[in-house]
Amino acid sequence: MSDPIISFTDVTYTYAGTDEPALHSISLEIQPGEYVAVLGLNGAGKTTLGLCVNGVVPTMLGGELTGTVLVGGLDVSEYPVREMSKLVGMVFDNPEFQMSQMSAAEEVALGLENAGVPYEEMRRIIPETLELVGLGGFEERSPLGLSGGQQQRLAIAAVLAMKPQILIMDEPTSNLDPIGKQEVFDMAAKLNRERGMTVIVIEHEVEVMARYADRVIVLDAGRIVMNGTPQEIFSRVDELDALKLRVPESAALARVLGSEYGLWKGQVPITTEPAVSAINELLGAKNA
Repeated sequence: MSDPIISFTDVTYTYAGTDEPALHSISLEIQPGEYVAVLGLNGAGKTTLGLCVNGVVPTMLGGELTGTVLVGGLDVSEYPVREMSKLVGMVFDNPEFQMSQMSAAEEVALGLENAGVPYEEMRRIIPETLELVGLGGFEERSPLGLSGGQQQRLAIAAVLAMKPQILIMDEPTSNLDPIGKQEVFDMAAKLNRERGMTVIVIEHEVEVMARYADRVIVLDAGRIVMNGTPQEIFSRVDELDALKLRVPESAALARVLGSEYGLWKGQVPITTEPAVSAINELLGAKNA
């Protein structure tokens, strides 16, 4: 196994002016090319975990951090965010609030300009990056005239232009319609699959986690309480229910069929296809 691209070692972080830590004794390793989903209630520490990776915590927000966060071998407490942005790109929940330029090309160019990328190189990078996220030919389009899903893909393009190794998406689809949500999740999966990019998605969309993620991390009150494959985590239906967290509908249905009707045996399905297949088998056996 290769060295982890992200490593938390006994990390506790408390925001300035607060008494209760937002993160408690976090130890965690993420490998290059992993697709990791982070699940938890509001206030569980999910966003703080992401901000530790891009260095906003602690270098911009202050507060008290103990332990060590290494990203690409760099201690985030020793590097400014502008340096960490070459390794880590972060996309937030409302793409419209992230837009500040008059055209899609200018939006992508903004970070490149701040990084001092030469103009001729920017002219090459911008159309390539827009093409990568399915917005080829949109250079002169106003960001405010795009759909929600297109705006979020543009925000991802602005991040990708910096060629980071890690993409963090913090509830990127909370304000999008179903089509926009699917566009963004498909885009992240494509980057992970075809580009080998390490992807961290902070989300409540458990069906997406079940389908795409290599690993699911569950946070509760700033602590990691579960860490495993989607199959391992979403099979623990009762434990997730106790944490007031939703499970994929297929897993919830399997629990009902098993506990109330005694009809379910075997592995809990976490995506639609195996659930439908198993239910068809049950119906076939009942009608035989």
